[in-house]
Amino acid sequence: MPRPDLEDRLFWVANEKEIRSAKTTDSYFLHAKQVLQKNRIESRVVMEVYARDVPYPDNWGVLSGVYEAAKLLEGLPVNVWSFDEGSVFVADGSTALYEPLMVIEGRYVDFVEYENPLLGLLSSSTSVSTRAAKFRMAAESKLLISFGTRRVHPALSPMIERACYIAGFDGVSNVLGAQLLQMEPSGTMPHALVQVIGDQEKAWRMFDATIPKGIPRVALVDTFWDEKAEAIKALEILGDRLWGVRLDTPASRRGDFRKIAEEVRWELDIRGGKNVKIIASGRIDEASMAQLNQVVDGYGVGTAVAYPPVIDLSAKIVEVSEKGKREFRAKRGGLGGRKAVFRSPGYSDFVTLSGPPKAGRGAEMLKPLLKDGKLLRNFETPDQIRSRVMKEVERLRSSNPSLTWR
Repeated sequence: MPRPDLEDRLFWVANEKEIRSAKTTDSYFLHAKQVLQKNRIESRVVMEVYARDVPYPDNWGVLSGVYEAAKLLEGLPVNVWSFDEGSVFVADGSTALYEPLMVIEGRYVDFVEYENPLLGLLSSSTSVSTRAAKFRMAAESKLLISFGTRRVHPALSPMIERACYIAGFDGVSNVLGAQLLQMEPSGTMPHALVQVIGDQEKAWRMFDATIPKGIPRVALVDTFWDEKAEAIKALEILGDRLWGVRLDTPASRRGDFRKIAEEVRWELDIRGGKNVKIIASGRIDEASMAQLNQVVDGYGVGTAVAYPPVIDLSAKIVEVSEKGKREFRAKRGGLGGRKAVFRSPGYSDFVTLSGPPKAGRGAEMLKPLLKDGKLLRNFETPDQIRSRVMKEVERLRSSNPSLTWR
């Protein structure tokens, strides 16, 4: 009879060694490998990773997870080409055309079981970075902090925070996520602290007296009283030390959130608190940002970015080579042949059958990542990726991304 607990771990998570050795794959990939090995089928294939569409009104996403994908495939006898980490990609569900974001070439028997973890790494991270970039665009120049890791499995927290940060968020709240990003975590106090102390004024005073001076004094102003009343009281108590107030008004009490923020802004301003920032949090989405941008100074975004709509990446074989002969062999609904992607200004992407390079097509997006399992790139830091993504998001404001093949 199965044990009710786990013998070799506390939590239902795979460790790095298990992921790296493809223990997290689906069983049918192992069945496929057994068939290939028993029958000595060593055909080389070309597999493409792509998105048919994105779950948003526009047709673009932000690819992330390339670093982890490279670490997963490193050492395998394969060649890999990929878009850069943090690249914008175009996906248009109205056409059969797609652009491969990553291409793997090698004997299928050598990497068959890695499709599962590869897609998991890329899809999970890309889904977060894409939604984070949408938030970055919606928030314009306002402060953006990731608050969402309490909603996900703890093992995923660092990935969530990295994907948010490289896509344009200014800070993250998760301690380990921030540590791996080599930055300080953002955050002040939870409602629970105010409740335990029993008095918001005492809580603000104790926080100010206890926490290191480098931590901004942001008062949570909606625990017991009206937001306006608590904001006024926080300014009276902390004075110039008050960096900001956070409005985390529950939905049942929210009413018109913009009007609440306007009231708080007015009352702070007339009392000399014009420099006090207003941070909005609690079920914030892109639409609410459009309403609040003129009033607030920043946002804490939680579940919406940590549990985003899924970017459904697929991995499909498009070529098989047998005895040196290249054969286009796509499944139904697919497009045969290894493809190349070229980008012109405005995200006008041209997809074509891979072949000798031709001048005038634009920048080639698929760049060498692994050669016979050896890494060919020096990876950028999260700050470098973020800087590039921020520029891409700005360009997207005045662009109309498109795909064409002729």
